[in-house]
Amino acid sequence: MREIPYNRATAVAYARRWALDRNPRYYDFEKLGGDCTNFASQCIFAGAGVMNFTAVTGWFYRSSSDRTASWTGVDYLYRFLVNNRSVGPFGHTVLERDAEIGDIVQLGNSSGFYHSPVITSVSPTILVAAHTFDALDRPLSSYSYETARFIHIDGVRSW
Repeated sequence: MREIPYNRATAVAYARRWALDRNPRYYDFEKLGGDCTNFASQCIFAGAGVMNFTAVTGWFYRSSSDRTASWTGVDYLYRFLVNNRSVGPFGHTVLERDAEIGDIVQLGNSSGFYHSPVITSVSPTILVAAHTFDALDRPLSSYSYETARFIHIDGVRSW
């Protein structure tokens, strides 16, 4: 297995292209609890180019009925990224000041984390793109949330 760089520019270009629209290659989960983490996964995949096809614990999308929970679920995506030791993208949590474009910020409250925007800019302030409440270059500060965790994508493992 080898490590390859995560292409942040490609992830952000994808986010900019599809933030206010839907890529027809992917199901729109908007009416099934939200599409934000599906969109975040699409952006990560654009920058990574590698999925992890491990049943249950991997990270992949073939169709709306053939995918892992980590592709569309907020906490599942977090757990996959920070625990992945196999193929696909991997990362760790960082402080807000250490987040970069192409990283993911997850917003939460006392009930848990519920939203996964993609960071499109960090200077002078963090801007994000997201689905569910579609946004492109929306200031992170304009969201109402109690807590946030920033997931820095460290790289990608490939065969």
